[in-house]
Amino acid sequence: MTVSNAEIAAQFEEFADLLAAKGVDYKPRAYRRAAENIRNPPDSVAALAREGPEAVERIDRVGDAIAGKVVEYVETGEIEELAALREELPVEMEALTSVEGVGPKTVGTLYEALGITTLDELEAAARDGEIREVEGFGEKTERNILDGIAYARRAHERTLLGEARPRGEAAREYLSSLDAVTECELAGSLRRWRPTIGDIDVLAASDDPEAVVDAFVGWAEADDTIEAGPSKASVRADGTRVDLRVVAPAEFGAALQYFTGSKDHNVALRNRAIDRELKMNEYGVFDVAGVDDPGADQRAGERVAGETERSMYEALDLGWMPPERRENRGEIEAAAAGDLPDLVGEGDVRGDLHTHTDWSDGNDSIAEMVAGAAAFGHDYLAITDHATGPGMVGGVGVPDAELREQIDEIRAVAVDADIDVFAGVEANIAADGSISVADDLLADLDLVVASPHAALSGDGTDRLVSAIEHPEVDVIGHPTGRYLNGRPGLDIDVETVAKAAADHDTALEINSNPYRLDLGGSAVQTAVERGATVAVNTDAHRPSNFEYVRLGVHTARRGWAAAADVLNARDADGVRSFLS
Repeated sequence: MTVSNAEIAAQFEEFADLLAAKGVDYKPRAYRRAAENIRNPPDSVAALAREGPEAVERIDRVGDAIAGKVVEYVETGEIEELAALREELPVEMEALTSVEGVGPKTVGTLYEALGITTLDELEAAARDGEIREVEGFGEKTERNILDGIAYARRAHERTLLGEARPRGEAAREYLSSLDAVTECELAGSLRRWRPTIGDIDVLAASDDPEAVVDAFVGWAEADDTIEAGPSKASVRADGTRVDLRVVAPAEFGAALQYFTGSKDHNVALRNRAIDRELKMNEYGVFDVAGVDDPGADQRAGERVAGETERSMYEALDLGWMPPERRENRGEIEAAAAGDLPDLVGEGDVRGDLHTHTDWSDGNDSIAEMVAGAAAFGHDYLAITDHATGPGMVGGVGVPDAELREQIDEIRAVAVDADIDVFAGVEANIAADGSISVADDLLADLDLVVASPHAALSGDGTDRLVSAIEHPEVDVIGHPTGRYLNGRPGLDIDVETVAKAAADHDTALEINSNPYRLDLGGSAVQTAVERGATVAVNTDAHRPSNFEYVRLGVHTARRGWAAAADVLNARDADGVRSFLS
């Protein structure tokens, strides 16, 4: 079984958390940066490890000590020093830190004070009022932890879209290469690009389903087989369940429509079919006008559609609609009226307006980020490093005086750049709606992204509206501050926020980071319906993060956004016009 980059990176993320929990300074941050770079290379880190530590050291921010540990893990399946740390601090770190407000240092404190090692023990201690008695904690903190546990339990039942999509696409590519497979597509919530998914659903068409199932359970990326039958099978790949269903080629379109969902979308379609004396299911659309008992046989009646997915919609007098739209949020009515707009596409986004460099918590220099954006195909890039303010990751933020120096460097890099470069900042929106950077400095920048980073619970509507009304703020970054599988973020009245954004020419961000995807699809739909402009940004901390844009684009499509609704689907002059 191969060792994935993500698996190796996870060891060093745990290393960092355990060291931080023990109060070790500096080293955790070095391990986290190494983990990020180990996770991102296009090549196999395990393959590098088999060449030796020197090969692993070619990865940025990976020194000889960490490289040695990578080799140790690939060769033995364990890092001796990490194993010793686990014995010293035998806690379920990933589960405990998934609770909002509980970081590694909190885990260490609660272990020393109360012996808490698991989520269940944390919940019991909070319910029994024990946490409030620990020095540095209190009743409010205890209550917030208890509230966060319930969310954490629900969140970890699902896999992030950014993790699941590559696995699903790998499965589809493998199955499509088989001679016995005539068609293959992803289905379910993954095909609809939901921000998190339960299982990966793959649908294949074949006249020899048993051969396809046999090949699937032998897939190199399958860690184990959960079940296998004549036309269905389930395997686990890198911790995620992948379900395969094989159908007859003549029924592939019907099955693809049915298993893509959503359930509410399909129910609405079936009701529309019934109104037309038709029956719609995973086998096709059938004319049942002369059938006494249409429910007695799934294939009863004259089949009028099913070989292609498009034919399923045409049989109901509807145009085909992209999977991202299929949530029963008015798409059927719009299709019936011929009012479905063209959606923004991956190729429409022309630049990124929210990125970070090594001036704050990014990985690369300004010049390297600009060159990376040009290589990615962007026409422009905004450098928006974190200003100072509460909630910044690792406490890293650029003071106002240094931001003025950075503006000069950005301008200098822009002179020789192949693309347009905007000098910007990501300022913090405080709980009272104030902005963490001086107004005169904001006025000197090309672009200001303002984002909430702390106090991310409760109603944040007034907080965001206050920032939107600030004359120098151009974009509201990750508006709710949610972290998928981590924290729910602020509650906001999207209509109120969107109206304010439209009135003040302030864009609302769709943050494409797979842990955020914030705003989400339904919020985007409300925003564009109220006339707000959205910006599909990646929040990139290294050039490889520019790839996240596809997740943001499909989130925008889930919100029915057209290219005209997206700020950075405009050219550089169009962006300047908006900013002015």
